Amino acid sequence: MKGTSGNLIEVENLHFAYGSNKVLRGVQLAVPRGKVVGILGVSGAGKSTLLKLIGGQLRPDRGRVSVDGRVVHELDDDGLYDMRRDMGMMFQAGGLFSDISVYENIAFPMRELTDLPEDLIHDLVLMKLHAVGLRGSSGLMPNELSGGMARRVALARAIALDPGLTMYDEPFAGLDPISLNVIAQLIRRLNDALGATSIVVTYDVSETLKVVDHAYFIHDGKVVAAGTPDELLNSSNPSVHQFIHAEPDGPVAFHYPREPYRGDLELGR
Repeated sequence: MKGTSGNLIEVENLHFAYGSNKVLRGVQLAVPRGKVVGILGVSGAGKSTLLKLIGGQLRPDRGRVSVDGRVVHELDDDGLYDMRRDMGMMFQAGGLFSDISVYENIAFPMRELTDLPEDLIHDLVLMKLHAVGLRGSSGLMPNELSGGMARRVALARAIALDPGLTMYDEPFAGLDPISLNVIAQLIRRLNDALGATSIVVTYDVSETLKVVDHAYFIHDGKVVAAGTPDELLNSSNPSVHQFIHAEPDGPVAFHYPREPYRGDLELGR
């Protein structure tokens, strides 16, 4: 991903729905090259869906996503494969292969996408595991890992080939405070050392705003605020203020849309 434009990713008027559930309603954002960008929002806001649209797993109903000058939904299978060769993805659910060891999970993309000799793959796997504090777990199977350990292994696999773009879907979920801080700093240092670009999708405000250069807040299918961490922390937007300060009352509803409670109770009688 060596283009010359200032933005690696550009999202324009993006619409997407799962059936009648309209998730994204005209999202506009850009991810500058060489930066760490946060995508914030409550659960169900469409953050993970946005990553799938960037990676080409989903096609938009309307609008466009371009990565390094290429419109993702216009690419054929060969084009998508070529684009993804320089992408790393840490999936929200981890996505580890359950029937092979931690070591083999990290080695998999190296064997699939390169012609590196096994002795070099061995050293690289241990380097990635060491970076996330789990070099001693290389012989374990995924079902022998705690939830937090599995997420750290998933992160190591995402960065296995030092990709030009890495997308982290909820990288801090399930981590203890020490691991969370270490992983956040690892994302920042790795991005700077490689001159790469990173997208961090999360609802963890405090840790994310410490390491990102720029952040977007998605609510009701749209970007309702964008700016530096300081700008979001001091935002006057009611949705952003409620989210940043974890306030129970405000425009961001806790309950999923539903009929009035009393009506549901009377219906069951």
